[in-house]
Amino acid sequence: MEDSKIIDLYWARSENAIAETSKKYSRYCYYISFNILHDNEDAKECVNDTYMRAWNAIPPKRPNRLSTFLGKITRNLSLDKYKKYTAQKRGFGQMELSLSELKDCIPAASDIEQVVDTITLVEALNRFLSNQPQIKRIIFVQRYWYLMSIKEISEQCGMSQSKIKSMLYRIRNELRLCLEKEGIAL
Repeated sequence: MEDSKIIDLYWARSENAIAETSKKYSRYCYYISFNILHDNEDAKECVNDTYMRAWNAIPPKRPNRLSTFLGKITRNLSLDKYKKYTAQKRGFGQMELSLSELKDCIPAASDIEQVVDTITLVEALNRFLSNQPQIKRIIFVQRYWYLMSIKEISEQCGMSQSKIKSMLYRIRNELRLCLEKEGIAL
C-alpha cells in the first residue's frame, strides 16, 4: 500500500493503519532499533511503541515521508531505551563507539542558545552531506544515523573494514573543517 493511503488511514482513525504500517515498515523499524539495542525483545517493543507514537501523532501531523517519520520515532525510542540501559550499566557499546567518533565534530551543549545552535548545526550538516559523493553520504548515514557496525557497512558496500574506517575518518575531518569554517564552535 502506498504511504499516502496509509497516512489517510491514520487520519480516518482506522485501525488498519497500524496493520498496514507494520506490514510495510516492521523490518525497517526493527533494523533501526536492533542496531541500537542489540536485543530482539527490546527492538520488537520499540517497533510496537513506534506504531503507538505514530497513531498519536497522525493527525495532527501529516508526514511527507512515512519511512523517515517512522524511522525517527523508532530511533528516538531505541535511544531512550539505550540510555536507560546504560544508566543501569547494561549498555552494548556500539552507540557510544560511533558517537565517540563524532565528538570532535559536534559542538558541546551549553545553554538556551542550544536550540538555535542545533538548527544551525542541522542545516550545516545537511549542506555538508549534500556536497558529498553518494557513497560517502551512505556510509556516514549508516554509521551515525543507523549506528551500523563497521563490519556491517563493509559487507553492504563491498569494501574492506579498513577502507570504511579511513573513509569515515576523512569524512569526520572534512565535517569538522566545514563546521569550523561556518563558525560553529566545537
